[in-house]
Amino acid sequence: MRSFSRSAFLKLTGLAALGSSSALPSMFATSGPRLIRPKRLREGATIALIAPSSPPADEKITKALSNLKTLGFQVVEGKSLRVRTGFLAGADKDRLADLHDAFLDPAIDAVWCVRGGYGAGRLLPSLNYNLIKKHPKLLIGFSDITALHIAIHQRTGLITMHGPVGASEFVPETLGHLKTMIMDGTSFHPIQAIPDNTQGAEFQPYTIHPGEAEGVLTGGNLTLLAALTGTPFTPVFKNKVVFLEDVGEQPYRIDRMLTQLLQGTDLKEAAGIALGVFFDCAPKPDSFSFSLRETLEMNLSTLRMPVVYGMPFGHVTLNATLPYGVRAKLDTTNQRLTLLEAAVE
Repeated sequence: MRSFSRSAFLKLTGLAALGSSSALPSMFATSGPRLIRPKRLREGATIALIAPSSPPADEKITKALSNLKTLGFQVVEGKSLRVRTGFLAGADKDRLADLHDAFLDPAIDAVWCVRGGYGAGRLLPSLNYNLIKKHPKLLIGFSDITALHIAIHQRTGLITMHGPVGASEFVPETLGHLKTMIMDGTSFHPIQAIPDNTQGAEFQPYTIHPGEAEGVLTGGNLTLLAALTGTPFTPVFKNKVVFLEDVGEQPYRIDRMLTQLLQGTDLKEAAGIALGVFFDCAPKPDSFSFSLRETLEMNLSTLRMPVVYGMPFGHVTLNATLPYGVRAKLDTTNQRLTLLEAAVE
């Protein structure tokens, strides 16, 4: 297994400085850079597998390599993929270099994150957005990777993919959504909420506010979106279809994060909200707590926009791929999210 070279990147040190010192967008800006569609992947494509957040266990790397090879891809490991520095997969500069190298290397067709965890947000001020914009390609991952998606799409206009990490479970349904987005380039793709009667209440979809909404997609992990609020990378939600998910958070924490988004961003001006499956977010037994559903309805039912819970994405086995920046239609009455345009060219 080869590692991609940094030699070309080192020649662009001046460009890196330019990318990190570019003017910051005004908070809550409603317009951004021109939309850039990355090239679709084909069998035989070369994938850079990187760890921009927490260090993956060896078995996770093995699983990711198997997943991507099963899809017919060749895999190149980032130099920091197997490094552990405290709770990070290597020092910030090394994880940043892996990301930059992957975008710069012409032999790499896409950048796939092996896992989430923690640490991607530390890289945002030093990311070379000019380099990424000049060498656009697919970036795939979710959870902590939300920070990269938000910042890169804001600064470059590049469509990135909130989808399964390399070490995810690639069940047929997840794989079907993924291939439709990154390989087929389908321009009309419905994603339907389906009740799962084999699991708990968290897996049962319900409509919080009925109706239809249309706009470009944005969102991601609720914890990360709340953490970005008040930074130069504050999420912009106005007139957009927003998707939210989280895992392992008590209802009072979800309430705190939603309160932060409602008070610190323009979430109240979104077109509509699609909530994924908030896995393991029920209150602890015998605790004085609202339920997850009560918490979500308390915060979102009065927004006078379409809102639905239980769409098939998040920290769950069925994790549909959602592209940042494409137009989508949300029908909360029928619990359906339809992607209206192709995400790749």
